[in-house]
Amino acid sequence: MKGIRILSIITLLLAIASFNLNAQCKAFAKNECLPKLSPYTHDGNYHSAVLVEGEEAELYKTFYSDMEYRVAIMGEGKLPNVEFRVLDDNKNVIYSNKDNNYAKTWDFRLEASKQLKLVVKVLNNSKPGDTPASGCVAIMFGFKLKK
Repeated sequence: MKGIRILSIITLLLAIASFNLNAQCKAFAKNECLPKLSPYTHDGNYHSAVLVEGEEAELYKTFYSDMEYRVAIMGEGKLPNVEFRVLDDNKNVIYSNKDNNYAKTWDFRLEASKQLKLVVKVLNNSKPGDTPASGCVAIMFGFKLKK
């Protein structure tokens, strides 16, 4: 019975820690990444995750032909550069911020509506034996009507 109580307490503490990390990530996205969307209108979604150096995350999003878009991707200050690539449904790289000094934003518009895949990776700058850095990475989208 005592073992079940300890396991329940550990589970509760992990859940609280996870909630706190998610809340901190959302706050980071709102305070640091959201301003990078200006003058575009935020789409209302906050995409963020805690990543460790060398980790990668993927996100799929549909974009429409009658809009102009800005994607903003930022990692917390303690993280090394965050690389992001945008791929079409044939896995062709449409954009890579690696080619642009790891820019945090990219503005674009498409000729036709399509779903794109965003691949986000925190670069690995750790030396062997070091503890890799971890932190929040935020991905946000802004839009405006084509002129």
